[in-house]
Amino acid sequence: MKESLSHDLETAEVERTDVKAPIDSSIVASNAIKYTAYVMLFFGFLYFLIAYLAPML
Repeated sequence: MKESLSHDLETAEVERTDVKAPIDSSIVASNAIKYTAYVMLFFGFLYFLIAYLAPML
């Protein structure tokens, strides 16, 4: 019984793949521009809510 369990564990190998982050500086720069635009849109939306909609309440 014990031998069959150890045999099953040896045959079940898991293939591992290493995923590396992109190192290319152009990809990093485009991501920085993209997320900066997201933050600017978010703060623009907050400004709209405070400046225009809040006084109507």
